[in-house]
Amino acid sequence: MKKIKITQVRSAVGRPIRQKRSLEALGLHKMHQTVEHEVTPQIEGIVNAVKHLVTVEEL
Repeated sequence: MKKIKITQVRSAVGRPIRQKRSLEALGLHKMHQTVEHEVTPQIEGIVNAVKHLVTVEEL
């Protein structure tokens, strides 16, 4: 399967709790942290919900 690299580039401070929980679900806990995930519909949905806080690269 394809993989993507997700990096948090904006802070979650002052964001709705739903967006904070989405970042936690991706495994992101602090700024400039990077995680890798396989591309699934669930991961794509979470990334889409916080696309203004993260950058995504295909591997």
